[in-house]
Parts: sequence; structure tokens; C-alpha cells
Amino acid sequence: MLHLFVCALPISETTSSRSVTLTRTRLYRNRSGLRVMGDSVDRSGGNGLEKLYLGMDFGTSGARFTVIDEQGVIRAEGKREYPPFMREEGMDWVSSWKATLFSLLEDIPITLRSLVSSISLDGTSATTLILNRHSGEVLCQPFLYNQSCPDALPEVKSIAPENHTVCSGSSTLCKLVSWWNLKLPNRESAILLHQADWLLWLLHGRLGVSDYNNALKVGYDPECESYPSWLISQPYSQLLPVVQSPGTSIGNLKDSIRRQFGFPDDCIVCTGTTDSIAAFLAARATEPGKAVTSLGSTLAIKLLSTKRVDDARYGVYSHRLDDKWLVGGASNTGGAILRQLFSDEQLERLSREINPTVASTLDYYPLKSSGERFPIADPNLAPRLLPRPSSDVEYLHGILESIARIEGKGYKLLKEMGATEAEEVLTAGGGAKNDKWIKIRERVLGLPVSKAVHTEASYGASLLALKGAKQKMGL
Repeated sequence: MLHLFVCALPISETTSSRSVTLTRTRLYRNRSGLRVMGDSVDRSGGNGLEKLYLGMDFGTSGARFTVIDEQGVIRAEGKREYPPFMREEGMDWVSSWKATLFSLLEDIPITLRSLVSSISLDGTSATTLILNRHSGEVLCQPFLYNQSCPDALPEVKSIAPENHTVCSGSSTLCKLVSWWNLKLPNRESAILLHQADWLLWLLHGRLGVSDYNNALKVGYDPECESYPSWLISQPYSQLLPVVQSPGTSIGNLKDSIRRQFGFPDDCIVCTGTTDSIAAFLAARATEPGKAVTSLGSTLAIKLLSTKRVDDARYGVYSHRLDDKWLVGGASNTGGAILRQLFSDEQLERLSREINPTVASTLDYYPLKSSGERFPIADPNLAPRLLPRPSSDVEYLHGILESIARIEGKGYKLLKEMGATEAEEVLTAGGGAKNDKWIKIRERVLGLPVSKAVHTEASYGASLLALKGAKQKMGL
């Protein structure tokens, strides 16, 4: 589905970047969600050439782009849903992702495209593709982020350290092993790429490059900056991509794409990251002790720490962020159970009547179905949503406060595992819109809680593009 709006921008129609004049701060929006900001302030140092940075987010149901300037100001953004290309086996994700990528590039106003200095993007974690390393042909249907390969789990557990991140049926390594064990012809000439790697390859043309955030779940050790010996010794290790830091320049944008869309000659493509990491980057929490809670269908917490913490028993693992660690966990509680019990209108209306300074005496464990990952690791944990008081306001208050307690237990567990203690929590996701819930969480957590200014993962990807451009310039 198209989410593009053609905006009547008061800018020069000339495609040459040397003659672009952007008008004073105005925001244009149309029904599809594309927003374009014009600003006549010369930020180019007097040479008339402003530099912009493009980030794209490929999520579970659609993709977004964000274009920023050097100060991080959003200059344009838009989104598209994945077109439903079908094949006999089901959804043709490869064709859908590729079409969406080039649609997003076309959606960017051409007068901004001509100023884009670098590009990066994120994809869903553990979404895996197997390609022919010579032709780039995709050899099988992609393994999606939530697809499990339990057939490979015993073999992976037999080679990996106990409780390692790869010891999950949905890990990238389990997907690789499952495919390898099919013993298909010419499997030695294959190469593994993650969703973000493959999309970026379409832009730069250098096959076999990944980043250490995406490569974590295939077994890459970001602390040692190498694949571990227990993985290298396996016969399928030759399929593993080269790994670089997120936001590292890979090379120039392909000439054919540059000419087709009007990007500048020196536009570079940088390594990407996962969607959850990009969302954290968007919040711009850069100091140890800063945390981001995403209140979407589920509750996910990420905490910037000076110490690495990993334990697959609790679904806790650490991503590297430069010289720090992003420690995280995700609970099955969250917005999905709220939507099951209340309509959006009820949530808004009932929330207005809650007094967030008063603690609820109700104690629930709000889940849609049995099973919890974090901070309690129990696949059989049953939902607890009774007793239900006669007042819907009291009931909602009790549920919101119970979810806040689960969030608090999560941060407490990370601290007990050795992570840096949380000092401030930024909030992303749909739950960030509920001010009463924020105040409840602030009281329960005993920490400052506020909305993140930027919550879109595409904004985080654009920051990686900015980082890559600065590094290439030696800044």
C-alpha cells in the first residue's frame, strides 16, 4: 500500500545540487504520512551545498525513511507498507522488500536526494537470507525474524557455550544450520546475509558485508571483534559474512542507482543495524544508565551499560554500541493485552480518570496467553487478570501499574546480573502517549521517566548514516 504524498514544495525544480534553494522552515504533510521540511538557513559553510543523511527502517509490516541534516533535524520522512507479492509457497518477501526499498528512494523529494551524503538502514533481527556468493541469487525463502528452527537447536547447543544467544530456535545460527543440513547441491558456494545486509548490498554491490549488531545472533563476538573458534571450526562457517561496526562506510552508492534517482556522485552506503537498536539510537540515550522502554504490543527494555550481560535463560543479551553495551530483555506483557481488554477510546477516556500518585492495590500479571520470557523465564506462566473490580478505571489502573512492576523487575534483574544501574528511562512505542502511565511508571520505578523525542527506527538509521559520513571525513 502506498503511503506517499506529493508535496507542493517551495523549492527549486532544478535537480543540480548546486542550485538548490530551500525555503524557510515549513512542514508539509499529506494523507500518506510523507513529511518534508524546508529551511533556507545555509548550513553548508557558505558553499551552497548542504549535506543530508538518509536512514531507512525495514520493520515487520512496512518500511520508513527519514532524512536529517547534520544537526539531526528531520528534513523529510515517509513510509510504505510491503506490497503483497505472492508465490506458490506464500509471500515473496524478497521481491516485496526490494520493491519497497526502491519505492522509498523514489519517495524522497529529488531536491533532497541530490544532497544526500550517506545512507544506512536497519532490518528485523535474525531475518536471514542465503545467497549464491557469485551471482547474488537468493537460494531459498528468507527465514523471518520470528521463524524457529527447533531441528537445529540440539546441534547448536552442542557447539555453543551454555546459555549463549544463539541457543534459541529463532537465532540466525539455528536457521543457517537448518538450511545447511538439507545438504543441497553447491551449498559451499552460498553466503549468509541478514535482511539489512542484503538491502544494503542492493545499494553498494559488495556482497558479504554485515554489522556486529545483526551478526550477534549468528554467533559473532563483538567484544573480540571476531567469530569464535567454536563457530569457525564448523563446515558452514565459510558462509558467514565479513563484519564491521554499524555505521561504517562500505563504499559508494552504485552508479546505476545514483543516476536513476539523482543522488550525488560521492554518496556512500554504510553498514546498518537491527530495528530495535536503531530505535534505541533514535532516542539518543548516550550515557551509561540511560534506558529505553518500548511499550508496544510487548514490553521491551534496553539499558546502556559499561558491562556486557548475556543469559539465554532469561532472554537477556547485549549488543555492542561503540565502547558500551546495550543490555536488553523483552516481556510478553504490554499493549497487546490492553487492546484485548479495552478499545482505544476506552483507554484514553479511562486513563484520564486515573490518579497516578495513588498506588493500585490490585496485583496482576497481564498476558494474552501463557508463557513469559523476561524478567521471569517460564513458558507456562499463566496470565493473572482477576479479580476484576466493578470500576473499569480501577481495573485499568491495576493493569497499568502491574505492567510497570514487571518493567521494574526487569531493570532490577539487569542490575543483579551486573549491568549498569538504570538512572533514567525514555519511553517509545504507543504506550508513550499515555501521560498517566508515564507518571505511574515514574513512581513505581523510582526513576525519571519521559517520552523519547524521536522514536522511529529510521531516525536511528539516519544517525548511523551521519556517523559513517563523519568517520569517512575523519571527523
